[in-house]
Amino acid sequence: MGRAGTGTGGEAVAAVVAGPLLLLLLARPPPASARDSGKSEVGLVSEHFSQAPQKLSFYSWYGSARLFRFRVPPDTVLLRWLLQVSREGGTACTDAEITVHFRSGAPPVINPLGTSFPDDTWVRPSFQVRVPLSAALLSNASVNVSHPAPGDWFVAAHLPPSSQKIELKGLAPTCAYVFQPDLLVTRVVKISIMEPDVPLPHTLLSHPSYLKVFVPDYTRELLLELRDCVSSGSLGCPVRLTVGPVTLPSNFQKVLTCTSAPWPCRLLLPSPPWDRWLQVTAESLVGSLGTVTFSAVAALTACRPQSVTVRPLLQSSQNQSFNASTGLPSLSPDHQDLGRSGRVDRGPFCLTNYPVMREDMDVVSVHFQLLDRVSVRVCPNTPSMMRLRLNTGMDSGGSLTISLRANKTEMRNETVIVACVNAASPFLGFNSSLNCTTAFFQGYPLSLSAWSRRANLIIPYPETDNWYLSLQLMCAENAEECEQAVVHVEATLYLVPCSNDCGPYGQCLLLRRHSYLYAGCSCKAGWRGWSCTDNSTAQTVAQQRAAALLLTLSNLMFLAPITVSVQRFFLVEASVYAYTMFFSTFYHACDQPGEAVLCILNYDTLQYCDFLGSGAAIWVTILCMARLKAVLKYLDRRGIWNMLGPCLFAFVIMASMWTYRCGHRRQCYPTSWQRWIFYLLPGISMASVGVAIYTSMMTSDNYYYTHSIWHVLLAGSAALLLPPPDEHSEPWTCSQKFPCHYQICKNDREELYTVT
Repeated sequence: MGRAGTGTGGEAVAAVVAGPLLLLLLARPPPASARDSGKSEVGLVSEHFSQAPQKLSFYSWYGSARLFRFRVPPDTVLLRWLLQVSREGGTACTDAEITVHFRSGAPPVINPLGTSFPDDTWVRPSFQVRVPLSAALLSNASVNVSHPAPGDWFVAAHLPPSSQKIELKGLAPTCAYVFQPDLLVTRVVKISIMEPDVPLPHTLLSHPSYLKVFVPDYTRELLLELRDCVSSGSLGCPVRLTVGPVTLPSNFQKVLTCTSAPWPCRLLLPSPPWDRWLQVTAESLVGSLGTVTFSAVAALTACRPQSVTVRPLLQSSQNQSFNASTGLPSLSPDHQDLGRSGRVDRGPFCLTNYPVMREDMDVVSVHFQLLDRVSVRVCPNTPSMMRLRLNTGMDSGGSLTISLRANKTEMRNETVIVACVNAASPFLGFNSSLNCTTAFFQGYPLSLSAWSRRANLIIPYPETDNWYLSLQLMCAENAEECEQAVVHVEATLYLVPCSNDCGPYGQCLLLRRHSYLYAGCSCKAGWRGWSCTDNSTAQTVAQQRAAALLLTLSNLMFLAPITVSVQRFFLVEASVYAYTMFFSTFYHACDQPGEAVLCILNYDTLQYCDFLGSGAAIWVTILCMARLKAVLKYLDRRGIWNMLGPCLFAFVIMASMWTYRCGHRRQCYPTSWQRWIFYLLPGISMASVGVAIYTSMMTSDNYYYTHSIWHVLLAGSAALLLPPPDEHSEPWTCSQKFPCHYQICKNDREELYTVT
């Protein structure tokens, strides 16, 4: 079931606003003693990372957000983002509020438009802060995170949702909002290593101490324990342990306070993250003058995995089983390297590991498939596990798609298959809980039953890590009869750039930030959402066809000025109007967002020809009214000067010529009041209304109607404003013939000479 929204992740969050500075403290930063005088004792060093600024855009789809990726080094105890937003463009620019999203391990999944996500998509709310930019041209903010997870951290920033108003380039004020994040990192270089089952004596002073323990693969539980605690300033054991890193948007960091806890003080972590160092921070609670001594013990309980071998590969190696998750031969379960002193269960197997092969298909496109089989054998007593390696650093920009299908004949009414998808370590506690929660990760649950034998899960932008799919057969009733039950489940596992390829009304686009690639859906025809599945504002097929017909057939109005031009022998003007009508018709036929699309040429070619024709039609109409001897043309596609520049220049020329004729003839020009009443004033009115609609009233929603009206008004005004023909003049006469068969033809009306 899809869940979407925006908000803040984590519990220990406090915000302080002072003027333009927003200070957000997540969890607890190291005390002042650790950042100042204690640096020499605990060994803290600082590093600074920066990225080039980017110009922000108003949000319309994920490509509108500006993405930054930072690499947080290991053993980091504090990171601080310095966020700087500047505005360029003068006083005409409006105030804005910039939204900044943060996430560890993958780009943040955001939803500023409040659209719906596809079915079976699980989305956790993003962690965000807002930076206002009002009277000041520069605004700053900072975000602090204590004990951050090492690896990739992503920052995404954008302006509020766009207004959907179509503004002509050069007419609206040009405002640039520039965003630049800097990262300050404080990491510890003096850190104590905790070996399994080996007490580590430690003395706490005013500053915190940093420890870490390595958690190998197949660790079932991690037990942290404080022993022999003695305090000089108070009774008991005034020690606070902070275990695990902070990740955003979710934070599962564990805090153990031993002041009033029963002795010995313990913290049990089921399914801790595999194959990585786990951070542990110890702080004294007796103040700056007291000391606390204790012994810290880390006990690992490793499960006994049963690995499914691959028969074709055994033919070349009879004494080894093949672990396809790593791509290397592995020893039997009894000889697994599970830590130097970790305890290994000698009882039944804790899980059955099914080898999975990773097949890279394309950019941000991976196919995971089981080796030597098409289904997974799911039993009631032991979880079945598959490892999906998404830890290359380039896999977090797509969507992880998981589809499960149970065998119909093997499913009974009383049996249910429960599955969990987790990062860092698998969920193994099906017998005690079904919440899919490991030590530091909230997993995604799936279930299969006799009534619902299929289950799907889509995870946009999965965190960079090893992901695990674990399944187990559960029996609600008659558990004894269910002990021997077995169900085979087919698993389809993909990493794709866009879920369902953005559907029929979207386009999957690959975005890039330096060397990092990620994908997003650009929607059309009113469809919205992460995968273009939100049809709340979608256009029906009838609306799409009506819009296409309006925008194309409205150009037939140009037949009127073409006819008038031909009758009055304005052949250049007639050709310009015919050119404009042709390319405007087929440009708008190609510019449709839905199914009613027809492109006879490349889209950019049609667009350029349409803009060129529109400007040229206005140009020749005004210059024809001025009765000039020559035509000057200058066009700049898309910009306001595409029309305004040539039109103003032509208007000045026309006004000058009319003024000259008025002075020369000593009467108003044109001289006929009928010409003013029935042609010029209606034509000017139509042109004025058309310009007003074109420059200020067009939006994305009413574009089909307003732009069609613009076509009608432009063509109608051109037909009315064209001047009458000259009296007693033949259109073309040839004055001389040459033996070389070239003809120099004289146009008495235009007084121009052309070679034909």
